Amino acid sequence: MRAAVLHETGQDKLEVLDDVEPTGFGPGKVRLRIRATGLCHSDVSAMNGVLPQPVPFVPGHEGAGEIVDVGDGVTGLSPGDRVLVCWLPACGGCPACRRGQTHLCLTGFMNAGTPNFRRSGGEARSRDVFGFAGTGTFAEEIVIGAGCAVPIPDDVPFDIAALIGCGVTTGLGAALTTAKVEAGSSVAVIGCGGVGISTIQGARAAGAAQIVAVDPVESRRQAALRFGATEAVDPDGLADARTRVTAGEGFDYVFEVVGTSATARTAYDATRRGGTLCVVGAGALDDFLRISMFELFFDEKRILPSLYGGGDVLRSYERAIALWRAGRIDLAGLITHRVRLAEVNDAIGQMRTGAALRTCIEI
Repeated sequence: MRAAVLHETGQDKLEVLDDVEPTGFGPGKVRLRIRATGLCHSDVSAMNGVLPQPVPFVPGHEGAGEIVDVGDGVTGLSPGDRVLVCWLPACGGCPACRRGQTHLCLTGFMNAGTPNFRRSGGEARSRDVFGFAGTGTFAEEIVIGAGCAVPIPDDVPFDIAALIGCGVTTGLGAALTTAKVEAGSSVAVIGCGGVGISTIQGARAAGAAQIVAVDPVESRRQAALRFGATEAVDPDGLADARTRVTAGEGFDYVFEVVGTSATARTAYDATRRGGTLCVVGAGALDDFLRISMFELFFDEKRILPSLYGGGDVLRSYERAIALWRAGRIDLAGLITHRVRLAEVNDAIGQMRTGAALRTCIEI
């Protein structure tokens, strides 16, 4: 089959190969034909080395498709079922799962160092290919654990389901589950890619009165306004927006959706005393946020990291679908927003005809 492969960390282009096959099919596993996939910024972070990932690897962890085959012991799933890919499945039995924090289950990371694909030629070591986050949805087919394949209703298109598999769930969950945005509150969202836009939609669904979108890219600022932001500014305009919207006090909630210490510090400064800073962006291991012990104590700002939306992902999927059906969030428009200029666009375009992939690209 064909798959888009990154050979070395730091490269900005993928090579579409036709000699790749998924490996590991057996008990407890399913084989899935990918019908739609998205490029999340986390994939880009793995490509450029911000997030650790063995190479060579197939990017992609936002995906949806049809089950081709199921291994022994798999129940509740059958060939032909429509599913989305859950890159962070819950085992149900670890301490985190028993506490109800299924998004903190580490089971999904246990096989991160195991190759997901193999090339048919070359020496043994060079034949192994990994899949990002244990998946690798930039391929025609993948093999994943049964817990990673979540059935979707027939009325949910594959491309929308793929986005629910990560970006939508992450952004909505940050606003609704982690931060618990209150009706009538003021919100600022720094970073208006796919996850940032989903955070804006979550804040709007929660009833926030003012939502200020912050992004250096004009097209993203305009998109943020279409998706529910009450105003949009470039980073240099944040201080003025804070003065106008909050009389200089600071926002009730500020969401950092970039993943750098610089933007996190900006978000902290834009949060009112006693307010909430929610860190959504995935950053580097060696990028440290500096906050003095005095301001940490004196400002009493809540600093809340949000991983994958901060809650039970299966319930989060259901919530996203319910809000979409009710017209409370726009996911079709989000797909259009996410199709942007990207170095991988040409490579993915080559795959569409043969692999029947519909790709939602965002950098």
